Amino acid sequence: MALDAEHGKKMLQLLTSRYDDRHWRKKIEKTLSLPQSGVGDETQRRIFLYLKHGLKAYKSHRADPDSWIVGGFATQETIARAKFNPSLVEPSLTPADVDMLGTDPGPEVDEVWWDDMLVAWFEEPLDETASQESNTDEESASHEANENTAKA
Repeated sequence: MALDAEHGKKMLQLLTSRYDDRHWRKKIEKTLSLPQSGVGDETQRRIFLYLKHGLKAYKSHRADPDSWIVGGFATQETIARAKFNPSLVEPSLTPADVDMLGTDPGPEVDEVWWDDMLVAWFEEPLDETASQESNTDEESASHEANENTAKA
């Protein structure tokens, strides 16, 4: 299950407002290293990808793990560029879509919220149809195995 629109908005606000806070830098870097599939809303996913690519540090060795430019002028410029010209992020975005960038999400976004956000990012909902399909596959596999033993 990916983040819903409300959690996605708070996550983007966290990334773009608390980057100068030493306490949050490692968590922001960790969030940027997560796969974009964890963001459920398509608009928010595009903004997340823009931030992810815009804040990625240049690497001369491609085998090195990604590192991020979090804090300072480069981060401010990346956020300001997205707010000034949303079409850089995605041609279909409007200024209203990127308006929340740079605003603090509020006091309810703390370490506990961040931990819950990580769980929601990777949580897979148990789909009843998928479990029924796996049961059907197991039954057909056992039926085929019984037929093969009967033939032998």
